[in-house]
Amino acid sequence: MAEQFGVRVARIALALLIATSIGAMVMPSRAQTVPIPKPAPKARDTQMSASDQQRGPITTGATPAPPPNPVIPDPRRNVPANIFASFDANQKAQAARVSSYLSSLQTLAGNFVQVGPDGSKTKGDFYIQKPGKVRFEYAAPSPIAIIADGSMVAVRDRNLATQDIYPLSQTPLRYLLSDRIDLLKDTNVVSVTADDVFISVTIEEKQMLIGTSRLMLMVGAKDGQLKQWTVTDPQGYDTTVAVYNLDTSKKVDPGMFKIDFSDHTFPPG
Repeated sequence: MAEQFGVRVARIALALLIATSIGAMVMPSRAQTVPIPKPAPKARDTQMSASDQQRGPITTGATPAPPPNPVIPDPRRNVPANIFASFDANQKAQAARVSSYLSSLQTLAGNFVQVGPDGSKTKGDFYIQKPGKVRFEYAAPSPIAIIADGSMVAVRDRNLATQDIYPLSQTPLRYLLSDRIDLLKDTNVVSVTADDVFISVTIEEKQMLIGTSRLMLMVGAKDGQLKQWTVTDPQGYDTTVAVYNLDTSKKVDPGMFKIDFSDHTFPPG
């Protein structure tokens, strides 16, 4: 049972995002600890279920975009680790552009597709209401939902009827959910790159007991919108999440971000 749970969670990019940030530093307040995913020896693609394929994307009335093909970073890439890294005027301007975009968002909804360390793919929907609130719903057959209520993060498993609780302040989710952020001042930025397609900003976090993890944010060079992020865990394995069909005007029910702390379990469904 434990191995099956670990394999399933290994395919959940946002659970990885949480686990690589806090790991052994923080014990969850409920249920089991979400393990850091272990990659399979060979990459593979997972076929989407019929119900998955029929899920309607979030739209604003325009023709929905098809799922993108996430850009998988070269695992051999050399990311500077110098905390005193200096950036030229162009890099500072690009980082400021990403900071301004993230700070301008108040609500955001859309679809996502993620590629796990083993090459497996899953899809789902997400909803953000700043500051600090987010809900990620994975499409069937995944039982996982991740909810942040402004101060805590819950990783829920409908099949196991469990939820694990983590402080939002100790996860990289805070970078996406902050009301205002200046990446160069508020985070440890180790790399800023730009080409005709993407502006990429890589943030590094060091945890004394579990090592170093990184979060690479990528926005479109032309439209300035969030395109994807990649989490690199302390073992060097990458999980990439690409987002699409973004909607900044969608009204989100505040009840979607409520976490029930009164029980250790919740009913399936």
